Amino acid sequence: MDILILQASPRANGNTAWMAEEYKNAAEAAGHKVTLVNVSKKKIAGCVACEYCHGKGNGACIQKDDMQELYPLMAEAEVLVLAAPIYYFTLNAQIQAPIQRMYCVNKPAKVKKMALLVSSYSPGVYTGAISEYNDICGYWGVESTGIVTAKIDEQKTEATKQKLQELVKNL
Repeated sequence: MDILILQASPRANGNTAWMAEEYKNAAEAAGHKVTLVNVSKKKIAGCVACEYCHGKGNGACIQKDDMQELYPLMAEAEVLVLAAPIYYFTLNAQIQAPIQRMYCVNKPAKVKKMALLVSSYSPGVYTGAISEYNDICGYWGVESTGIVTAKIDEQKTEATKQKLQELVKNL
């Protein structure tokens, strides 16, 4: 399968980045094609609700920023993985911008499955992120292959690595 991972941690060696890399490694070992994009290093503005995409733009966003690099990747992806740290009870801003900019395509055409990888220093802070993820899966009519959360004492552990490998088996 063609997998696109949108990794949104600004910390290159942080916990979320580690989770995304471990997922990528497991997926590649299983024979999948994987593209991992660190969206926190991209300049992606939020949706401005101008509706150009649903009129003159014919599905293309009027904003010309680094999101243009993601649209072709999203068009080919069969699996979309969102990897983000939790900042104050929800997905961070770096992942929110690309999620909201998907509005112009409504749903990436070939995406059939999704996964969510989230980390935090605190337990019990995942409800908002998980709710948003489940809403996206439901709205798009795609299958969730699972969610892996990792609070401070679960980060970069063998147990978390095994959970990530199990998600890949769900493909």
